[in-house]
Amino acid sequence: MPEYRLYGMGESGNAYKVALMLNLCGADWEPVFVDFFGGESRAAEYRAEVNEMGEVPVLDHRGLRLSQSGVILDYLAGVVGKFGPADVNEAREIWRWILFDNHKFTSYFATLRFQFGLQKTGETPVTEFLRSRALAAFGIVEAHLADRDFIVGDRPTIADISMVGYLYYDEETGIDRAAFPHINAWTSRVAALPGWAHPYDLMKRGFPGFRAP
Repeated sequence: MPEYRLYGMGESGNAYKVALMLNLCGADWEPVFVDFFGGESRAAEYRAEVNEMGEVPVLDHRGLRLSQSGVILDYLAGVVGKFGPADVNEAREIWRWILFDNHKFTSYFATLRFQFGLQKTGETPVTEFLRSRALAAFGIVEAHLADRDFIVGDRPTIADISMVGYLYYDEETGIDRAAFPHINAWTSRVAALPGWAHPYDLMKRGFPGFRAP
């Protein structure tokens, strides 16, 4: 049996963050498909046996069951010894950006993608609001990356893996990605790391409910 088991589905950028970390680290892992669109993660059985929050990703490792992508990335960095902080100051900076990611960067962009790109809602006041907030967050990250290659320090860390997770999906969001050249260069640098794979290539493995974009 593989050392790590990851609950998720191909469309989940948060699950992809963990899958990407595992792949970049060369870990022995397998996916466990969760039928999110069929309501599995919202069912009482899933909440009782897998994750009381009714979410993915969930990681099983050595008797531990972990949820929330930022927590899982932090755990893996400690266990595997890769993509973690060099010291306590860098650790705080990494968590500053992961929290920004969860509250602003991924939060608005991922919800916009879900509604506009996956649910095909068309333009609504909600998607307009989400896009405005996503663009504001993109502007902050674009400026931050103007004079550096990675989010924290001179090498990739779990801050990069967290923040980049949703940026490789191809669904329409109404955001002109060409307007953010520093973000685009950064995503290319991460994609050049050994073990990188596109989410729909990496996550479809073993996922019977995979939905191509």
